[in-house]
Amino acid sequence: MLILFKFMGNKRLIFLMFGLVCFFILMGLTLGNRGPMTWPEKFVKDSVSWTQGLFYKPAAQVAGFFEDIRQLRVIYEENKTLKLTLTQYARDTQRLNDLESQNKRLMEALGFTERQRQANAYTYRIAEVVTVDNDPYNSTVTINLGDKDGIKENMAVMTVDGLVGRVSKVFGFHSNVQLLKEITDSDNNSKAIAVTVKGNASQPFGMIESYDSNTGELVMNKVEHADDMKVGDTIITSGLGQVFPKGIEVGTISSIGPGEFGITYKVMVKPKASFNRIREVFVVEVPEVK
Repeated sequence: MLILFKFMGNKRLIFLMFGLVCFFILMGLTLGNRGPMTWPEKFVKDSVSWTQGLFYKPAAQVAGFFEDIRQLRVIYEENKTLKLTLTQYARDTQRLNDLESQNKRLMEALGFTERQRQANAYTYRIAEVVTVDNDPYNSTVTINLGDKDGIKENMAVMTVDGLVGRVSKVFGFHSNVQLLKEITDSDNNSKAIAVTVKGNASQPFGMIESYDSNTGELVMNKVEHADDMKVGDTIITSGLGQVFPKGIEVGTISSIGPGEFGITYKVMVKPKASFNRIREVFVVEVPEVK
């Protein structure tokens, strides 16, 4: 009897035995074929499902929000990379176009120098235009040849199309070129061009002394005889002015009319060379007469 009371006094052992009994009962209920759930079970299951639903929807929305932010970051990085790639592609395409254009111009220049070598004994020094001064009162271009390259003042400058001007100033590594459209009879520093008609170069015809900015044409004055020239004839340098060597094409005759006082003729000449977007030019070097 004393042992039984001691045994009953051990609370931990009582709780352990009660737990084992509940465990075996629960095992018996779950292992067997169960019928419909009881209303307490249904109540517990519905309560748990409803509670899970309250937490699941906000949690899903929060997770979706952060996922959208991550996707936006990925899209931003991809868009940034794409823009850089497109910029690089556009830059490379422009550089390729420039190189192809330059190659075409240099090939034309090579063919030009070969033809000119066969026509005369001039040396054609190819130069690149580095700057353009669009001053309306003094339009000049700067080339990358200078005194160290043997360039001198008043050397004729031309493109593959024709005469464009003369060297006006020479520096160590660069030179300034005065374009034909700056020729004027009111400036002593301006050099007139003695010209004649191609195919009839045995006789001089006149002097180009000015440029008409309204028509974009050169004005040839002091033409005494106009019978041997017609519209469309090519005008070339005659070499009599001692500045521009003979045989360089200047332009074509666009009109022939009376000059001052009706004694001589005035001839308008359309330049063969363009004065806009000049990239490369040739400095004409005439061999010295010994």
